[in-house]
Amino acid sequence: MGSIRTYTIPPDWLLNLAATYGFRILIGIPWAQHIAFLDSSSTRAEIRQTIANGVKACREYPGVFGYLIGNEIPSDIVRWHGSKRIRAFLKELMGVVKDADPKALVSYANYPCTEYLDIDFTDFLSFNVYLHREKDFRSYLSRLHNLAEDKPLVLSEFGVDSIREGTQSQAEILAQKLSTSFDMGAAGTIVFSWTDEWFTGGSAIEDWAFGLVDAERSKKTAFQTVQQYYTAHLPPALPEYPRVSVVVCAYKADRTIDSCLASLKELNYPNYEVIVINDGSNDGTLKIAKSYDYIKLISQDNKGLSVARNVGLAEATGEIIAYTDSDCVADPDWLTYMVAKFLSSGLSAVGGPNFPPPENSLVPSCVAVSPGGPTHVLLSDEVAEHIPGCNMAFRREVLEEIGGFDPIFHAAGDDVDICWRLQDKGYTIGFSPAAVVWHFRRNTVKDYLKQQRGYGKAEALVYFKHPYRFNLLGQSQWLGRIYGDLSSSFLSGQPVIYSGGFGRGLFQTLYEPPASFLSYLPLTLEWNVGAALLFIYLVLSGGNPWLGIAPLFLSWSYCISGALRASMDSRFQGLQGRLLVALLIYLGPLVRSWERYFWRRKGLTQVEPIKFDELVQKPEISWPKRSLSLSYWTEIGLEKESLIQEIMDFLLPRKYFITVDQGWSNWDLKIHQGFFPRAMIKVCSENHGGNKRLLRVQSALKLSRMGTTILWVWFLVTLISLLLGLTKVALATGVVGIVSGTIMMYQNFCLGRTMYHVLEIVAKKLQLVPAPSMNDRVAP
Repeated sequence: MGSIRTYTIPPDWLLNLAATYGFRILIGIPWAQHIAFLDSSSTRAEIRQTIANGVKACREYPGVFGYLIGNEIPSDIVRWHGSKRIRAFLKELMGVVKDADPKALVSYANYPCTEYLDIDFTDFLSFNVYLHREKDFRSYLSRLHNLAEDKPLVLSEFGVDSIREGTQSQAEILAQKLSTSFDMGAAGTIVFSWTDEWFTGGSAIEDWAFGLVDAERSKKTAFQTVQQYYTAHLPPALPEYPRVSVVVCAYKADRTIDSCLASLKELNYPNYEVIVINDGSNDGTLKIAKSYDYIKLISQDNKGLSVARNVGLAEATGEIIAYTDSDCVADPDWLTYMVAKFLSSGLSAVGGPNFPPPENSLVPSCVAVSPGGPTHVLLSDEVAEHIPGCNMAFRREVLEEIGGFDPIFHAAGDDVDICWRLQDKGYTIGFSPAAVVWHFRRNTVKDYLKQQRGYGKAEALVYFKHPYRFNLLGQSQWLGRIYGDLSSSFLSGQPVIYSGGFGRGLFQTLYEPPASFLSYLPLTLEWNVGAALLFIYLVLSGGNPWLGIAPLFLSWSYCISGALRASMDSRFQGLQGRLLVALLIYLGPLVRSWERYFWRRKGLTQVEPIKFDELVQKPEISWPKRSLSLSYWTEIGLEKESLIQEIMDFLLPRKYFITVDQGWSNWDLKIHQGFFPRAMIKVCSENHGGNKRLLRVQSALKLSRMGTTILWVWFLVTLISLLLGLTKVALATGVVGIVSGTIMMYQNFCLGRTMYHVLEIVAKKLQLVPAPSMNDRVAP
């Protein structure tokens, strides 16, 4: 079925003719968008009436595909009124269409000059894009896919001027655009235009020739080119179809595995196998899996997710290993777009998005839009820092090279660990936004909180392997953008629009500043425990207890802000749904943090936190000095400055604040992590003749002046209270001081572990050799 886009309301005969020949028309409803229309209430009313009349004139015809409520509102007009007002008005116009025709599809034809409008309320995303270079076009298409998220992306207008480019170049450029669009999973494309005969504002346009036929309706070379692509099979055939092994690990999955395996059976890919690992399920999972004879089924005792993934790897015959979860439904073209990214990029790992399917009841719908679910983290529109375990694929040799998945991860965290291990090895992870799976979220509040507990445990275990990637509260420090996060909007920096000189930029992008540590703080367990201690202190000391409630009000404001931004199903957008989302935003991080602390504490006593065989040297620890010391040998003349610079280059992108000695200190670098912990790095270089050097490194732990001052204040207040006989006040301040001191010491200890890992990783990168004990004076 083909589609035609019109820029005016089509006559009845055209609508009837389109239906007769199997065409659908995307109807653009014109209105006065070239003027400052929001400045006049009468103009706004006229626009609303124009939209309503246009829909009423067409709604009874089967040839209608959908409506465009606007087309490229000039960037100057948007800048004049402000993007929020324009966005709100377009949302109002969409409501006008839905009132007149509730089943109609609605969109707005945006363009790069107003990309920042963030039109996320329409039924599909439409963009007019004129980029002739394939690299630029492909890159921008990736960006549009990420803007569209789970909505279809339609390229509502692109074309080539045959006067300036020539008819042959017009055909070649259009071929490139159509090929790229379909290769990357665009839901639809519209070529501008059919004929060179073109009018705008009542005037003929004679110096442009974008048509596939000329003004006399004679076919240009581009006509056959476009016809070829629009009659070809979709998605386009790949140059080769390497064998893919799809691995599904299942544990107590009888609620969803039937849908999962049914979807995998229908994949539009000619060379794949499906391996299901039943990891000790005691429900109906095994019985359901056995009913699908096309799969390779392996049943084992419950050994955890990572072990199951490794079993799947061992059994796989494909050169690409793709993983999805038993609660996912794969898009029929999932593997095609995943493999296409491997073939076009040459990368060793590729992931894609996972979206929650529509739910039919309140609680699952609210859980689906709450933060904390599996999601991707992107460094750019095409490069990922993290791909979730429900939608990730790897070349077999790369997985085998790094030893597969770490068995320590039983239910979660394995995907984070393997992504970071790949990047530490120098691999880049690609992202294919068209390789989609639909991932069922937890369908009860209890299951949602249980999931967050599992993620908290996983974060604690991942911390022991990658401590330098966490902040002082044990939260992952991502370099990229986390998609779907609703928890840190209240105090985050406001997005900035790049408009270009005098607002004339061709690509006016919205740049969102990364969320700061402070923006997350009110939703942390530490903040809420501190608020509770403050409340207890004020009650016991006779102060105003309402001051202790103030920090909680800030936390609840965060939650309400996130809930109001959540893209909820229209059926559940009432007060009850918003309040439930706000509650989940509040409870999720608290449960996750509690579990993270529990397993990090347990890990310190029951798990060997550092695997020395993975590193190169056991440190010498001085408890009185609170320091660790390492030494490294080199015969290439490497001086201390190179080691210090490499430490800085490693830590700065990971958002550590570093102070460099200016000549007045007895340390070289001071590493800050949060408010209290500090690591003082000192390097000594011994010259052993020629290019032989012995580099000795010491990392000493200190409390910041703020931390030291706080502890002294608590101590003095407690002491003075005891001397004055204020026992309750002394007890309250003493308990708070002890708790504060314990937390600070624990954070210092964690920073010490982090610095050990950092030093060893940097030493490996510089190819330094572990030297003998610091007490030895003989070089290797």
